[in-house]
Amino acid sequence: MEAYTSFASVYDTFMDNIPYEEWGAYLRDLLKEYGVYDGLVLDLGCGTGTMTEILAADGYDMIGIDNSEEMLEIAAEKKEGSGSDILYLLQDMREFELYGTVKAVVSICDSVNYITEEEDLEEVFRLVNNYLDPGGIFIFDFNTVYKYKEVIGSQTIAESREDCSFIWDNYYYEDEEINEYELSLFIKEKDSELYKKYVETHFQKAYNLETIRRLIEQSGLEFIIAYNAFSREKPSDESERIYVIARERGKVNE
Repeated sequence: MEAYTSFASVYDTFMDNIPYEEWGAYLRDLLKEYGVYDGLVLDLGCGTGTMTEILAADGYDMIGIDNSEEMLEIAAEKKEGSGSDILYLLQDMREFELYGTVKAVVSICDSVNYITEEEDLEEVFRLVNNYLDPGGIFIFDFNTVYKYKEVIGSQTIAESREDCSFIWDNYYYEDEEINEYELSLFIKEKDSELYKKYVETHFQKAYNLETIRRLIEQSGLEFIIAYNAFSREKPSDESERIYVIARERGKVNE
């Protein structure tokens, strides 16, 4: 599972077209629908902390976990600017540890797709179940096989901004159901007219809902429901992103 390094410094710049506030409202509504109105919530794969900050502003006590030190440095800067009381932890989601349990765990922006082995994803789900309060809620999203195969495919995406640009070469390996991103970054150096090139390669696993449900149930969690992203509609064969809601199972309230 590769961590973002150089890309972290320009991640928010290139993601400024993502409607995070709308995504946050959707996520908040789902949390409240399942009784999570406040309390301790873990953002697993929090990146630069944009969604973590949104949920903190909504009144949740947030913990953010990510395996990229560079991304967490930016998240810490946002925390300093907002005055929020978020705890950030540099950990791999495949082996994360908390000091206690939380009311809910959220993981969005296809973080689980970066877990490319089924047994590792099952372990992530097992850890989530372990660190949830009795009956606690887990909400996450994932990109589908359809999106990687039919929508993204083997495309090249490029974008140029004033101080940075990128070339994003995408390759989808159908037999392995693995999507490879080769990311070439050109970032303007501070106090200079020169641009420095960085190259990163990342891999994501294309999962279908049947596999996700099986891994959830094998981990001990209870599968509740799945939605076509940002709706309350049942996923279809052409869903590009799916939201899944699961519940802690196995603990007993004392």
